[in-house]
Amino acid sequence: MAVGLVAGYLADRMLGDPRRFHPVAGLGRILGGLERGLYRDSRTAGVAYTALTVGGAGIGSALLTRRLRPIEPVLVAAATWAALGGTTLAGVGGQMAGNLDGGNLDGARALIPSLCGRDPNSLDADGMCRAAVESIAENTSDATVAPVLWGAVAGVPGLVAYRTINTLDAMVGYRSPRYERFGWASARLDDLANVIPARVSGLLAVALGPHPASAWAAWHRDARKHPSPNAGVVEASFAGALGIGLGGRTVYAHGVEMRPQLGSGPAPTSADLREAVRLSRRVQSGAVAVGVGYRLLRRGLSRRNAG
Repeated sequence: MAVGLVAGYLADRMLGDPRRFHPVAGLGRILGGLERGLYRDSRTAGVAYTALTVGGAGIGSALLTRRLRPIEPVLVAAATWAALGGTTLAGVGGQMAGNLDGGNLDGARALIPSLCGRDPNSLDADGMCRAAVESIAENTSDATVAPVLWGAVAGVPGLVAYRTINTLDAMVGYRSPRYERFGWASARLDDLANVIPARVSGLLAVALGPHPASAWAAWHRDARKHPSPNAGVVEASFAGALGIGLGGRTVYAHGVEMRPQLGSGPAPTSADLREAVRLSRRVQSGAVAVGVGYRLLRRGLSRRNAG
């Protein structure tokens, strides 16, 4: 399984996300179709929808893996590549920095939907830079660290189930009038699935960032202020590691939120955005090392017990 994780990660680094026929896009269409049939403005309907989709994805992938056991490493590699989005995330961040440096605000705004759900027209250059840094921090955990760790723990079913959970959260996890009740279960399950990955991401940002002490201090001082129990950890750690401040007025399609101050430095610039991309890449590589280390430790313990 460790070989499959590494191969899938390297495939993501070399190829990124496919421009057409992305498996996650297909998953989103399936989930959207099921939502249209199952939607009711109630938590009960949302729980049923979440259980059906996540359970179906996990069980189906487990049955497929069992049937194709001889080629499990290939399946793990393919599922890892499909689940990861770190290379595309870093690439979009680099493009955003380039557009901001060149004064191409229209080009920068066109990239915002690829990073987050904020209203591009509400953002000036500084707002787009902050949005990009915050999104890169949060999605480094969601798009790379979490799938790698779930793949290390549970193989293909872990990868597929996690990606389903995270996709559900992106689709119905908003606190909008339509999804406040129906999306509650999906949002809470996503929170639960990311508890450990977010903290591993925070630790890696502390260890691999340019300012470890500041990253550690910002995490433990500011993370709890964030409305998300997981995004706050990663965003605060990145802010401290980069010596910047994040947070402030944030405009989404469903409304406006005032995000707390994370970190004690100045607002990020395009140079900080580039450094956030470099830190994201280091954290991604660190997560793979953690996942492989876990698999090797687990294998060693199994052999010791067998002996």
